[in-house]
Amino acid sequence: MNISELDTPALLVDLDVMERNLRRAADYAAKHKLRLRPHTKTHKIPALGRRQLELGAAGLTVAKVGEAEVMMAAEPPDLLVAYPVIGAGKLRRLMEVARRTRVTVALDSEYAARELSGAAGQAGIEVGVLAETDAGFGRVGVDMGDQLVELIRVIRRLPRLRYEGIAFYPGHIRKLDGEDDPEFVRIGRTLRQTLDRLNREGMEPRIVSGGSTPSLWHSHELEGMNEIRPGTYVFNDLNTVVSKACALEDCAASVLVTVVSTARPGQIIIDGGSKTFSSDGLIGGSGGFGRLVEDPRAVFHKMNEEHGYVDIRACERKFANGDRLRVIPNHICVAVNLHERIYGVRGDETETVWKVEGRGKLQ
Repeated sequence: MNISELDTPALLVDLDVMERNLRRAADYAAKHKLRLRPHTKTHKIPALGRRQLELGAAGLTVAKVGEAEVMMAAEPPDLLVAYPVIGAGKLRRLMEVARRTRVTVALDSEYAARELSGAAGQAGIEVGVLAETDAGFGRVGVDMGDQLVELIRVIRRLPRLRYEGIAFYPGHIRKLDGEDDPEFVRIGRTLRQTLDRLNREGMEPRIVSGGSTPSLWHSHELEGMNEIRPGTYVFNDLNTVVSKACALEDCAASVLVTVVSTARPGQIIIDGGSKTFSSDGLIGGSGGFGRLVEDPRAVFHKMNEEHGYVDIRACERKFANGDRLRVIPNHICVAVNLHERIYGVRGDETETVWKVEGRGKLQ
């Protein structure tokens, strides 16, 4: 089917660019002897998780139990839930997943550890645990120090839990210009000190899991980290470009939209609004909600649910009702979650259609 036959808005993925992104990360991880356990939050599609495994990923990462259930269709040999699993219903479901594959959970509290231990005991299985520590993002994770040591002691004492190592997420590092970035250097120094202490305490971690797409290509510079969990890299987006983790030509995903109104001078309205695009802005706080491929001088500056407002006063080309345009989103992960399906394209032809099976899996 030709792209011209697709109804809009439609989320497109350039298959050649996506495959290049996947291979590049797989080759990088292999070169630097890093376990690649990619986060599936970006694509939410088992077929793409399977492709990541085929290219050498050691396993897959998810955030929610619902995502874990979906990703079982990719037949992962190893599954990391990079989110504290709290609540009896969620834990019962997670134990069913753990009967089918090796499961590890990242957590940052004695409460979460005891809940997980109790559920594993009732199910008669063992679950791996990564002690979550805060690298500076300030979201989840205990401090790298006494709190981490105490959490690991708790994990090792509890039945049916298998201490695997530690996890962290440097989400506050949005842009890296080189290995001399002071915050990146601080994380590396603190991580090295933490690992030295854990080794002295007899708590040597088998897995030191971290990383993100913005810091992906500098992962080997963090001494001691041996696993990375990038997610956005599969498609990339404008914020990945701003972070200097990819170039514009590495953005595989775009949203095909139609111009539905030109009634106001200097403005067009497209048929994609907040139900189609992420409301996340660009790193640095400017630039609107996406880049219009056909004319980057256009500014996609406002959204209602079904309407996208595009300022075209700086554009040389003319726009008319019915024009079909492509917009590269600022944040692709959220955009994917808003769409029921993704169209894999090569040139002007649609080669495959994926249902976004992990869409809306909040629990």
